[in-house]
Amino acid sequence: MDIRLLVVSLFFLTVACQDKKGSTESIVIDKKQYEIKNVFQHDLNAFTEGLFFDDAILYESTGSPESLPETESVFGIVDLATGKMDVKAKLDKQKYFGEGIAKANNKIFQLTYLNKTGFVYDATTFDKIDTFTFDSNEGWGLTNIDDATLVMSDGTDVLTFIDVEDLKSVKKIKVTENGLVLQNLNELEFVEGFIYANVYTQNRIVKIDIKDGSVVRSIDLSGLYYDAKNKSNLILEMNGVAYNKAKKTFFITGKMWPNIYEIKILE
Repeated sequence: MDIRLLVVSLFFLTVACQDKKGSTESIVIDKKQYEIKNVFQHDLNAFTEGLFFDDAILYESTGSPESLPETESVFGIVDLATGKMDVKAKLDKQKYFGEGIAKANNKIFQLTYLNKTGFVYDATTFDKIDTFTFDSNEGWGLTNIDDATLVMSDGTDVLTFIDVEDLKSVKKIKVTENGLVLQNLNELEFVEGFIYANVYTQNRIVKIDIKDGSVVRSIDLSGLYYDAKNKSNLILEMNGVAYNKAKKTFFITGKMWPNIYEIKILE
């Protein structure tokens, strides 16, 4: 049986009632993949492009397609009780389409989609303090290895490593899965020596060895997609993965999803 069908089947067999602020009961989806720890609210107008945790605070960045006038290119802090964002910065949507964000060296870095331009903000005041350009054709996902190195995706199979100080590319790696090129890498998260990446339109995340670019694991999260779809038929693809280091859980959402899912990925 296709694993996606298996996960979906198990999902609908095991979903339990949840309150608006999130369930405290662990809901097993597939013992070989993950379990849901909590389900939180998410703004239905948030066209999610980036997600990360810092000191127990969840940050989100969003884009603003012309076809969806209710969307905005912003980033800010998400209130998990309500799903609403406390906006810290907003781009002119007539010029820029907001993409991934990451924090390093007490700065927040934000990519844009087609302008080959990024913005730098003070992580305390959220004032814009710098801009930078990148050599990839497009900006998609962004994460940080540490306070010295960022990693960005551009919708291809390439991950670009960027020096935080001069914001120049220092190396690129190509990502492969089972020996084949893996395209459409999107939102990124660095966790314990590996990069986890959304694969655009596939409703899964992959675990990438940054030494050689090989995918060492694929986690099918289509059960979450179908649960979100059941609640709102306006949702788009999964995009958004953040890691809560203190709890060792991942927060997963998507573009215009009604929920953010806190999950534990099982070994």
